[in-house]
Amino acid sequence: MKRSDINRIKAEAQSFIQSFGFALPPFADWSPEQMRSPKADSIRERGLGWDITDYGQGRFDDLGLFLFTLRNGDVGDLSQGRGMLYAEKLLISRDKQLSPMHRHVIKAEDIINRGGGDLVMEIHASNPEGGVGRDNPVTVPSDGCPVTLQSGELLRLKPGTSVTLMPGIWHAFWAERGDCLIGEVSTVNDDRTDNVFEEPIPRFATIEEDTDPDFLLVADY
Repeated sequence: MKRSDINRIKAEAQSFIQSFGFALPPFADWSPEQMRSPKADSIRERGLGWDITDYGQGRFDDLGLFLFTLRNGDVGDLSQGRGMLYAEKLLISRDKQLSPMHRHVIKAEDIINRGGGDLVMEIHASNPEGGVGRDNPVTVPSDGCPVTLQSGELLRLKPGTSVTLMPGIWHAFWAERGDCLIGEVSTVNDDRTDNVFEEPIPRFATIEEDTDPDFLLVADY
């Protein structure tokens, strides 16, 4: 991705978020210099802030995702069972923009449609080998109620509705009927080690530095 495109996408995403009355924390507006300062040490260590990815494929409009990590605990606390064991993100899935099939090793997450278009999800359990179990039904909680999806059936989340995905549950998603603002509440998040993609693609974008950054991405840390 070109840095100029990343600058533009961030500005568009920030306006979209604000259109729903959601205020981002102060560090959302920090310059690259501020984000590199000692004051931001904890922000960088915990991977807070802006994240824009095309999964290294160069087709952001078709295959990509915008994310902003609002808060995140320490993965090391999980083994002790105490401390800040949670994370929260905002995501934007553009209309028909795919976030590809993947699962998490540790992270459990609630995915919430916060507004805009519908969020459409393809969900599968893992097969015995850890791959995508497309031949069997899968049951997931949706707003506290179990929902069983048959093979090939999609889950459509309207604004205000959610789904809970436990570790090992494969999922891909995209928006329909307009761009979608998504909330994610989860276990501590480690995007560098906890994502397993069905296809061998990278989690972060490769950036072409065609202009100066207006801000830093999590991947820049």
